[in-house]
Amino acid sequence: MALAEGINVRDLPPRKDGDVVLGDDFVAPDTIVEDELRATREGRGFISLRKSSLTRKIVTFNLIALNILVAGILYLNSSRDGLALQRANALVGEAELVADVFEAQLPSGAPVNLVTGDGVDVSGTLEAISVQKGVEIYVFDAGGTLAGQSEGSRERSGTDAEPRPTVITDALTRMWGWISAPLAGIGGSAEPTTSEEVVRTMIETTLQSGTQVSSGEVDGGSILTVATPILQNGNPIGVIAIVSASGEIDNLVRSERERVLQMFIIATLVSVGLSLILASTISNPISDLASAAEIGGERNRSSSGGRIRIPDLTARPDEIGRLSGALRGMVAALYHRIDSNEQFAADVAHEIKNPLASLRSAVGTMHVAKRDDQRARLLEVIEHDVRRLDRLVSDISNASRLDSELVKEEQEPFDLLTMLRNLGQYLGEDANKKGIDFITDFPEQPIVLMGLEARLAQVFVNLISNAVSFCEDGDAIRVWARKRDNRVLVVVEDTGPGIPDVALTKIFKRFYSERAANDFGNNSGLGLAISKQIVEAHDGVIWAENIRPTDADITSDPLGARFVVGLPI
Repeated sequence: MALAEGINVRDLPPRKDGDVVLGDDFVAPDTIVEDELRATREGRGFISLRKSSLTRKIVTFNLIALNILVAGILYLNSSRDGLALQRANALVGEAELVADVFEAQLPSGAPVNLVTGDGVDVSGTLEAISVQKGVEIYVFDAGGTLAGQSEGSRERSGTDAEPRPTVITDALTRMWGWISAPLAGIGGSAEPTTSEEVVRTMIETTLQSGTQVSSGEVDGGSILTVATPILQNGNPIGVIAIVSASGEIDNLVRSERERVLQMFIIATLVSVGLSLILASTISNPISDLASAAEIGGERNRSSSGGRIRIPDLTARPDEIGRLSGALRGMVAALYHRIDSNEQFAADVAHEIKNPLASLRSAVGTMHVAKRDDQRARLLEVIEHDVRRLDRLVSDISNASRLDSELVKEEQEPFDLLTMLRNLGQYLGEDANKKGIDFITDFPEQPIVLMGLEARLAQVFVNLISNAVSFCEDGDAIRVWARKRDNRVLVVVEDTGPGIPDVALTKIFKRFYSERAANDFGNNSGLGLAISKQIVEAHDGVIWAENIRPTDADITSDPLGARFVVGLPI
């Protein structure tokens, strides 16, 4: 069995409790739409980087910002310079201390030969000095001949402990080496320089200018070298040089960089996780809104049943909540307009059928009427029904164009009281001709509104004209206006027969008319409905009530009718 809308029942989801069921195989179209949305959400899961371009953008942009931050930290990090300066100062102190040890052993005034050991035990002194592991000490005489050499053997402790393994840094270094391997041989490279050769280049300057500090590269890494003179009676007789362990500064910098990279990895994982959570709170609701609209569009194209059901996200205090509310309002307004048009079409067909039936009956009777007075009466009926049809078609045409015209026309500021005074002057003459007193009561200060002056004038013309049509000789009509805070009330009241209580809730409906029998067919019943539509398009309200002698007795005969229009200022 297949539904009339073209949906096969066997392809539908299982029926759930609460579904509207007609027969054994029918599921409400609205439930079908909701089931499709639910299936779409379940298929999407928490988040999908492959399907959601918005999610990919959020994650990518967050990672770009994080990478730029980390790259800037690594590029601008001054830890290497700081560590190098700190280590150089320490080596200067150690070198000067070792030089003081040698100077303390020198005999006063006797010649000293550092190479042969005359006057000082160079080897013994170097063996007695304890330095860090990997640190080298060189002793040269004034001629540049090496007098002694010692390498530190004391194990480091505390802050001088061996650096931690740098897994991430090593991996990146190997990767960079693999990438840069093809360019490694371009331009050639100098042979590695030994630490002794580095010290020899500093001897002459040290003897002339005092303590010197130098940094350089040797086989195994970068080194710091400090050379200071050995003085005897103020004259330099040799040089003490201390060379830091090969790659010591590099290891410290690598450890520092490793900690930054570790934090970067942690920050990346946290950023990706937070980005996915953020994206799920943005892309998933937007995807639900888009899916609901797409499902509705597909059903419209396939002429299938079911209305668009926009997910209700108005509880969210953000732009998505506002978007959901706006879309729901637009869809509700659209369906309200569709329903109104359907009802309007049905009412039009019903109202047109009445005069057509009367015309058909009159025309049929014309064929059998034999007397001239009967034919004249039938012609009057036909003429009346034709006028009624013409008036009805004109009013229907105006009512059908009203919605689009209200949207297209531009609202402008105007003085409401000036408009009411002009209408009162014009319509008051018609009332006076019928013996009706026409009274106006308006404030002296102008009341400026933003709206469509011609359309609102149409409302008040309709209300005053209705009041004139229901009043007789000796009755009175009063039109007055008052400003109340941010609203203005315009009241049209008369001393006519009033409005039947059963009609108070119906008079603003289309084609409803409460007229005397002798006035039947002279009104289409669209005037008040059009007036209400215009007032509501200006965010206003309109209502009708009876004027009674006392509010305590609502069953008393009315003294007249009152129409109230409230408009925002």
